Amino acid sequence: MTRKSQPRRSQKLAPVHAHAAAIDIGATIHVAAVSPRCDPEPVRTFGTFTADLHRLADWFAQCGIETVAMESTGVYWIPIFEILEQRGFEVILVNAREAKQVPGRKSDVSDAEWLQRLHEYGLLRASFRPTGEIATLRSYLRQRERLLDAAAVHIQHMQKALTEMNLQLHHVVADVTGATGLRIIRALVAGERDPDKLATLRDPHCKASAEIIRAALVGNDREEHVFALAQALELYEVYQAKVAVCDKRIAVVLERMKDAHSTPSAALPQPRYKRPQANEPGFPVREALHAILGVDLTQIHGVGPYLALKVVSECGTDLSAWPSAKHFTSWLSLAPHNKISGGKVLSSRTRRSGSRVAALLRLAATAVGRTQTALGAFYRRLASRIGKAKAVTATARKIAVLLYNALRHHMDYADPGASSYEERYRQRVLSNIRHRAKSLGYVLQPAPTAAAVS
Repeated sequence: MTRKSQPRRSQKLAPVHAHAAAIDIGATIHVAAVSPRCDPEPVRTFGTFTADLHRLADWFAQCGIETVAMESTGVYWIPIFEILEQRGFEVILVNAREAKQVPGRKSDVSDAEWLQRLHEYGLLRASFRPTGEIATLRSYLRQRERLLDAAAVHIQHMQKALTEMNLQLHHVVADVTGATGLRIIRALVAGERDPDKLATLRDPHCKASAEIIRAALVGNDREEHVFALAQALELYEVYQAKVAVCDKRIAVVLERMKDAHSTPSAALPQPRYKRPQANEPGFPVREALHAILGVDLTQIHGVGPYLALKVVSECGTDLSAWPSAKHFTSWLSLAPHNKISGGKVLSSRTRRSGSRVAALLRLAATAVGRTQTALGAFYRRLASRIGKAKAVTATARKIAVLLYNALRHHMDYADPGASSYEERYRQRVLSNIRHRAKSLGYVLQPAPTAAAVS
């Protein structure tokens, strides 16, 4: 006798955000959706003029909307995001990867409806976005990076013009935009052609001798090449002047942040970097960050003052948005992204990411791999075993953990040194071998040392 199956009770999913809306962002139109309970016409289309955006915000207010979700489409989301925030709405940005479309939802209207429904039931996670002074600092630093990228193009133009004149200056000096290089290029543009006089412009700290520089400055002068060199130099200096203006704005923002924080109890440690790094701002970044954070991030090997400033501008000053270092490294896409099915790990590759912080930490990991530090020894051990690419990611993750502990828990970093790391790794390997031998019924004994021969 078979038992009659009883019908399963259906459980309805209760809304998490009863007054939720969503916007499908576009370049010329925004499609907004609210719940059908709020308005008989739940989906409406608005333009992107400022007046249209305020009409959209007014409609949300009439519908009693409290929270709005939108995908971060290009830069088109920024104006409506800021207007809605100013009007008192809770606005969240959503990663498009987490709101994948189901089959048949290929129009702006259905996209907005689907996004609204997901947000209403709490199925969307807000992307991290800094607020207040951190957002302002990030904007200035990103503008500064764009200016430096544009200036780098004109450095290449100067090198090309020098090559066409057969002046091998960029082959004998490390940087044509350094003290020696700029003095000589400015003199060339001003009309000086005597190699002996040009060689006297050499900076005393330049590694190349005056004789080598003189030989490199014997070239073939042509009017059109000098003209190209002069224009490239002028454009390079224009961008450098704009960078200096950005530096002043950044210094003002850091000063305001410093006033909002109490003076740190610990004194600023001695700097590890003797000379300023390339493209570093023209004000004491390290001192300003220490006054704001209370810790010196540059004590972590691979992290210079400028890199520390960019990390703070992208992530904030306390990293409280991430409950643990594992959450932080996962957000950076530096942690393994495990795909497990049936108890079997199918893949553990890290996710592809456009994170600026992750890119910076990978550069830091590459640089620290050449140092005689614990991080350098860690990088070299992994590089010999699993390859340089994976070693860079693993070392970048370790630096990210150190940064998290310093910013979140105010933990000071002290480098134990490469030899200390290698010795601890050796002891760990020996301990594992002893346990393995014991499980097989053996006892591991050290080999006798050979007697010295007289």
